[in-house]
This record gives sequence, structure tokens and C-alpha cells, in this order.
Amino acid sequence: MPRRTATMLASTLMLIALLCAGVFIKVPYSEMSPGPTVNTLGEHDGEPVLQISGRRTYGTSGHLNMTTVRVTSADYKMNLVEAVYGWLAHDDKVVPHNTLYPDGKTEEQSTQENAEEFSQSQESAKVAALKELGVPVDSWVIVSTVLKDSPAEGRLHAGDVIKAVDGTTVKAPDDVADLVTKHKPGEKVTFTIVPAKEQAAAEKERRRASATRKVTITTAASDDTGAPRAIVGISAGTDHTFPFSIDIKLADVGGPSAGLMFALGIYDKLTPGSLTGGTFVAGTGTIDDAGKVGPIGGVEMKTVGARDKGARYFLTPKDNCAAAAKDTPDGLTLVKVDTIGDALGALKDIRGGHTDALPKCTTKG
Repeated sequence: MPRRTATMLASTLMLIALLCAGVFIKVPYSEMSPGPTVNTLGEHDGEPVLQISGRRTYGTSGHLNMTTVRVTSADYKMNLVEAVYGWLAHDDKVVPHNTLYPDGKTEEQSTQENAEEFSQSQESAKVAALKELGVPVDSWVIVSTVLKDSPAEGRLHAGDVIKAVDGTTVKAPDDVADLVTKHKPGEKVTFTIVPAKEQAAAEKERRRASATRKVTITTAASDDTGAPRAIVGISAGTDHTFPFSIDIKLADVGGPSAGLMFALGIYDKLTPGSLTGGTFVAGTGTIDDAGKVGPIGGVEMKTVGARDKGARYFLTPKDNCAAAAKDTPDGLTLVKVDTIGDALGALKDIRGGHTDALPKCTTKG
């Protein structure tokens, strides 16, 4: 066999061997890619995304699209060839597996956590939009979760309204932890609550719940690092009563990153005229009850997904601007926002044609 032929054959066999090895070698990485976008002003699976009743609504135009990211599942084992391809692909991103699934989190745990965050983001979006409109919203502190085998198990329940701890009125979720940790482990703490069932009945009958009861719990010691602190094994959150019905119909989406776009969609439907002026605007960002916009993950994937669907402007959380601006898709303007007020101001400039005034993202922020 001629030397040249033998060399080519050996090289080919080596390449085949390397490719086969690459297929079988598993690496601790996961992949992110652009996911679907949904117009919060439009329909999804045949029904309106935002459904408001009990309050006058107005016609809208254009798009206010929330954006998503697709990720590989927690139990998916990426091989070396897939990882290299992902690193080379422009619209995909390969990241360490524990970036998406820290502490060995399972697919089920991640899905549950994302669902809870998505639900909370919807509540905060409603509150932020109505506060911006000057519509009063009643809020109170609740038991959000009760840990299994904790002192509070069977004594407190998810949905219980926490009125006071040791007689001190509770005004915010953080107050609960502050008051409990004033105790030493083993000491008793007394909660004044409205039971979840009583609160639900009061909401249904559109009255203020008044039937309270006291629950005394013996605190336990925390098992985290540092000096032991008193705990009862609950997390506190916030619940609200709205003066009219606002339903967000969007399944198979998780996480908190659609909060800003839901808030803007609600605001648009409750006010005359069109926020976008008919323009295709997309965006992302968490939102809290006060209308503060927070950063999210996978912003580079979301800008690509938005532009592929036709977006011209992308509302970008201030803390995501530098990362997003490093590789801005052609034809997409990244607009920096820090609050719902910033977003509304930017939309006013967009529909008025004053785009030179927009606060644009740069690689410095």
C-alpha cells in the first residue's frame, strides 16, 4: 500500500475513533438556546394571555412579548461532540450543568421551583401594574411554605395569614424571620394568624377576615453554618386581594423573568391607546411589588429569540445590559430599564418616534 494512502487511511480511522470517543464521553455541561416568545397582548393556544373582568379594558396593538430560554433537562447527559458543537454555535450557549441545576437539583425540583417563581411573578406583575395606575391593592404576609419535620409542621399551614409574632405586628415577610431569630433555640414563639381557610372564605365573600387565633411553637436550632439561630421551619411571603379579576393564562412556562412584560401588558389593557403604538417590542425582567425590575439568566438567548420573531426593541434589565450588548442581534435595539416607570417612559418614546432619547444598553451597562 502506498505510504500516502496508508497515511490517509490511518488519519481517517483516527478521526472516526475520535468522533466515536466524543459521542461516548459524557461531560458535565448543559445547553441553553432561544425559546418561544409570547405576546402578552395577544392569544396563546387559542385564548387571551391576559383576561381581565370587572374593570373596563381597552383595545391594544403591537407586541409586548415575553421571552424564554430552552434548557436541556437535569438528567440529560451531554457528550463531548454536542458540547463542542454548542460552544461553536452562535445562537446556543453551553454552561456548566450545576449553573442550571445547582446542588444536584432534580428535574422535578427545578420544575416545581420554576412554577412557584412564575406564579409569584404573576402576582407581583399585577400589583406593580395596579400601583402604577393608582389602583389600591390589599396585601398581607402569609405562610408561604412549611418544612417537613420542622417545629411548625402541623401547627402552621401554607396560606395562613401572619398578623403578629409575639404581639408585634408583621408588615413584611422579613419581619417574621427577624422576630423569630430574636429568640434562642428552644424558646417559644407565638404567632397570631388568620387560618388559611378563613382567609379564603373571606376573600370569596369579599370581606375582611377577622377570626384570628394564636399558635405557640417551640423554636429549633438552624443547621446552617455559623452560630445556631432560632427557626420554626417556615418561609413567609406576600398575598394580595385585587379589586377585580386578572388572570394570566400561560402554561408550560416557569421562572420569574416574565414579570415586567406581564405588568406592561396589564397596564396597556387597562389604559386607553396603545403603549407600543403598533411596534413589536419584546423584553424580560423580574418585577417586584414596587415595580423594580431585576436581572434574569440567559439574556443573550432571549434577545436572539425576540429578534427572530420580529422584535425591533428589547426592554432589558439594567443589570443585564452589559452582557446583552456584547452580541446584540442585528436590527434589535436594547433599551435599559430599572423600573416599570422606566419601561413606560421608553414605550412613550418608541410610539412617539423619539428613539434617540431611549436609554440604550452598552457593554459598560
